[in-house]
Amino acid sequence: MLRINGLRLPLDFSHQDLLRAAAKKLRVSPKDLEWVRLARKSVDARKKDQICFVCSAEVQPACGETRLAARVPGARVAQPYCYSLPIPCPGPLSPVVVGFGPAGMFAGLVLAQCGLKPIIIERGQPVEEREKTVRAFWQGGPLDPQCNVQFGEGGAGAFSDGKLTTGTGDGRIRKVLEELVSAGAPREILTDGKPHIGTDRLPGVVRNIRQTILSMGGRVLFSTRLTGIRAKDGKLAGIVTESSRGKETIPCQQAILAVGHSARDVFRLLDSMGLPLMPKAFSVGVRVEHPAALIDRAQYGGFAGHPRLGAADYKLNCTLPNGRGVYTFCMCPGGVVTGAASEPGGVVTNGMSPWARDGANSNAALLVGVTPSDYGAQGPLAGVEFQRKIEQAAFRLAGGGYLAPAQRIEDFLAARKSTGFGLVTPSYLPGVAAEDIGACLPGFVADALRQALPVLGRRLAGFDHPDGVLTAPETRSSSPVRVLRDETLQCPALQGLYPCGEGAGYAGGIVSAAVDGIRCGEALAAGSPSP
Repeated sequence: MLRINGLRLPLDFSHQDLLRAAAKKLRVSPKDLEWVRLARKSVDARKKDQICFVCSAEVQPACGETRLAARVPGARVAQPYCYSLPIPCPGPLSPVVVGFGPAGMFAGLVLAQCGLKPIIIERGQPVEEREKTVRAFWQGGPLDPQCNVQFGEGGAGAFSDGKLTTGTGDGRIRKVLEELVSAGAPREILTDGKPHIGTDRLPGVVRNIRQTILSMGGRVLFSTRLTGIRAKDGKLAGIVTESSRGKETIPCQQAILAVGHSARDVFRLLDSMGLPLMPKAFSVGVRVEHPAALIDRAQYGGFAGHPRLGAADYKLNCTLPNGRGVYTFCMCPGGVVTGAASEPGGVVTNGMSPWARDGANSNAALLVGVTPSDYGAQGPLAGVEFQRKIEQAAFRLAGGGYLAPAQRIEDFLAARKSTGFGLVTPSYLPGVAAEDIGACLPGFVADALRQALPVLGRRLAGFDHPDGVLTAPETRSSSPVRVLRDETLQCPALQGLYPCGEGAGYAGGIVSAAVDGIRCGEALAAGSPSP
């Protein structure tokens, strides 16, 4: 099989177009190819009057693979991807996975596939019930501190765009994508350059992965919270949980800690035990919201609205004169801004999109990088308190009820309170209060955003449109804490405990968290880490 890169094809290309382009690249007749299939597809929108797809294809020539690859730039001999499970070293007790977001889910899946029958505990509800709880909160209902956008089956990623992009090059990414497709995700995620599933399709995928784990002998205990860790002679001996069943101890010698970036009570627990934690850099800011049509025109020009393109996305960044970085993150085309609080008395925003990405607005996090020197306090949990102060200030500014403070970009740049909204109707649920959002952000964060908006507006037409809406705050972009682990992926002070995923500070999105879950699952199963 050959892999061919750099095939430029029109937006309405067919399979026959792909076949002809591959044959032309190889300088053979289409009849000399036994089959061809699309491997990757990305949009090239650099020239607004010549927007096209740049594709990679896998082909099987009738003969001469090596000879063809040697003579054609952009072609190489390739092997189909095949994931190999580690050879497990079963212990006397089932391993435990704490948390059932992307990291915990894929750790549990690998352990189940190895025949180790993991016990998975999740503080929130199954995704079917969780959806109802979250949507009730968005409609003005009470916040459930144990089941919300941050906590519950599927993790924070279950209420997002379901974006599957990552900057890592780990080969396990293909394992993640194939498992998602097996669980019901669209097959397009295997070939799209910027794959996504969509918030509306994610719950079914998550539920199917859970059923796969259960079918292999695993257990999932929902509404079950980690409250203690038992150790003996520097080794893990068990975990303590609380649920409707009361307080229980689950004996175990191995556990993967995949609790997510908002499990502040778990971070406190680890710190109280003297386990090694350190504060880490992360980012805070706001959600910026524009009409989807404006972004489409800025990115695609006259091709905006083409059915093969869908809603446009963007990725922007700049470095300010003082060296601080400002960038967009978690861009949700045709999506909405949502309430993502997990503690009483604090406001947190996030974004999500359905598979169709057909909403009136598009939004993204607009973030300012912060480091431990910005936190105003010392200690491993200083970043947590930094987040909390911003979230509580936003709650007070908007008048309570988990409304979020929001402001037109023009008003924000002028540091004046908005009196209403124009071209963009804020989509945030439970609702917004027109305020000066600078009042709830650290001064240096607000200043950085004011400096960056005009710069980014020059890079993407309309990004700093006066009627664009900023909704505050976005504080949970990544974990403010790193739970240290050694070369075996275990906590150096507690053998058998595997800090994992975004919450432990080793990932930054659905796919990277899932990959880290697989790595920790492999390390636990085999008794040593995989490269």
